[in-house]
Amino acid sequence: PSALPEKNMIFKGLVVNKEDMNKLMLTPQIYYPLPGGSALITFEEASVAQRIIEMREHVVDLSCGEELEELDWCRMRVQAMPVEIMVPSALEMRLTQSSRSILVSDLPSLDISEDDLLDKLELFFSKTKNGGSEVESREFLGDSGLVVLTFTQDGVAERLIEKGNTQMTIRGGEYKIKISPCMNGDITDLQFQPSRCPRTVLISGIPDVLSEESMRTTLEIHFQKASRGGGEVDALAYIPAGRTGVAVFKEDRG
Repeated sequence: PSALPEKNMIFKGLVVNKEDMNKLMLTPQIYYPLPGGSALITFEEASVAQRIIEMREHVVDLSCGEELEELDWCRMRVQAMPVEIMVPSALEMRLTQSSRSILVSDLPSLDISEDDLLDKLELFFSKTKNGGSEVESREFLGDSGLVVLTFTQDGVAERLIEKGNTQMTIRGGEYKIKISPCMNGDITDLQFQPSRCPRTVLISGIPDVLSEESMRTTLEIHFQKASRGGGEVDALAYIPAGRTGVAVFKEDRG
C-alpha cells in the first residue's frame, strides 16, 4: 500500500517474561476486493482447494437453477485461481508518552450511559482538589472500558499518574479507579509478504444468468461433489456481474 491507515490500538495485560517485552503479536484482518462475476469458496480441507485450483477450468451444470429448469443442457465454464493476500511480516513502532493525557481504567459497571460517565469523570478531574485541571477532551477507547482524558495544561497528567489511582464518588458509591500513562504509538516500519490462502479459491468468469441466491446454491452444489474434484464447502461468497464486493479474511484458528 502507498499509505498506512490510521488505527487505534489498545494494549492490555501484564508482561510475565522479559523476553516477551519486545514482541507484538499481529492478528491480520485483510480486506480483499471481489470483482463482479466472481466467487470466493472456502473448503473445509486445504487439499480440496488445491485440487480445484489444479483443475483450473470447471464446467458447472446450471440445471439446478429454478429459472432454467427446462434448459437442463445449460452449462457455464468458470476458472479457479488461488487467492494470494499481503499479510504483515514485520512491524516497528515508536511509543511516546502523552504529556497531557491519562488513561483511566477499573471503572465501575453502572447503569448509566457513556456520556453521563464521561461527564462525571470530566467534572471530577477538572477540580484542583482532586489533582486535576481543565479537561480539553475525553473519549472511550472503543468497547475496552478505558477512557482517555486530555488536559489543557502540562504537568497535570504527570501528577495524576504518580498517584496511580484515586477514589471517586459515583451515584453515592465510592470507587477506586486506576490512572495510567497514555502512550501514543507511531508506526515507523511495516513490511508485508504475500501469503496464499490454503483453503480458499477464487472462481471467476461467472455469467449473470441466475439470481444471486440460485447461483450461490448452484456453485455450492457443484463444488461439493467429490466426482467434480470438490469437497465440503465451509463458506461461499458470490458477487454478480456489474457489482463489486469486499471479503474479509481473519486469522484461521482452526
